[in-house]
Amino acid sequence: MKKIKRFLIVLLFLVGVCFIYIQIVNRNSINMTYRQKVLKAVYPVFMWIAKLTGTNAKELANTDKTSVVSFYSLKDTLNDGSIFYFDQLKGKKVILVNTASDCGYTDQYGDLQKLYETNKDHLTIIGFPANDFKNQEKGDDASIITFCQRNYGVSFLLMKKSSVKKGVNQNLVFQWLTDATKNGWNNEVPSWNFTKYIVNENGVLTNYFGSTISPLSDVFKKAIEK
Repeated sequence: MKKIKRFLIVLLFLVGVCFIYIQIVNRNSINMTYRQKVLKAVYPVFMWIAKLTGTNAKELANTDKTSVVSFYSLKDTLNDGSIFYFDQLKGKKVILVNTASDCGYTDQYGDLQKLYETNKDHLTIIGFPANDFKNQEKGDDASIITFCQRNYGVSFLLMKKSSVKKGVNQNLVFQWLTDATKNGWNNEVPSWNFTKYIVNENGVLTNYFGSTISPLSDVFKKAIEK
């Protein structure tokens, strides 16, 4: 009986410590669900485990192939409903990433924003909110932009919510990113939320990074510095 009592005391203590830690990590969070707060708090551990197991950690790099269909011929609809023409991106490095608000990788919004703030003179980041994986982006466009700005200070481009997976409804930009007959070499589709693609200053797709690879990691930074 005493052992059970000690176990319950220790368990309650650990639960209390976890609760306090979650509150501290989220002291500046605004209108986050408790699930989102927990995911934010455990993000470092989540990333460590994912790397350890090799989950969503694939890396691919271009071997000097050029695009078949011009990246700059593309266009998409921004979160506010206006059309964004990709020919505006000439001369800039571009990171394209499918995003979600209720994912274990959601804290990468913050990593992407930090990367953008230090490189925005020559780098553009475009987020593509999508509800393709386990219903982890249920919100509408208005709630998505509010969530991103309030909790992560996102100032890089966000497109209207769409689908990035293969199929009749696949976003046209992701049709280009995942079809070698268009981008010149890559057929790899997003494995999960926060899969990242890099396009260079000449509109050539150069890299694919799985969700586990942080935008602030050395390997990712090296790719955008090439």
